[in-house]
Amino acid sequence: MLVVTTPTLSGHRIVRHLGIVGGDAILGANIFRDFFAGIRDIVGGRSAAYEKELRNAKAIALQEMTEQARELGASAIVGVDLDYETIQVGSGGGMLMVSASGTAVIVETGE
Repeated sequence: MLVVTTPTLSGHRIVRHLGIVGGDAILGANIFRDFFAGIRDIVGGRSAAYEKELRNAKAIALQEMTEQARELGASAIVGVDLDYETIQVGSGGGMLMVSASGTAVIVETGE
């Protein structure tokens, strides 16, 4: 399935819009505790472990969005947007949410 951030697909004609689809992934408070505990992993201001968790969360959100589009019979998702939000839980606890959303569409196959 084609998944793009643009509102159109170059070389394809959108024949039907099926609606908004989305997916979310939430990283719990443990990732922050592990992140700060593993501060020694930071090289040049970057943390490989934390970046890996963020990539995993993004992949989960995109996968959920794609599955929802497939259930609608879509052949592509256009206008994809990724958002990262922090959620404060209790006193000092926090979570990170990665959300993916876009518009499920059917495109001409060209056959």
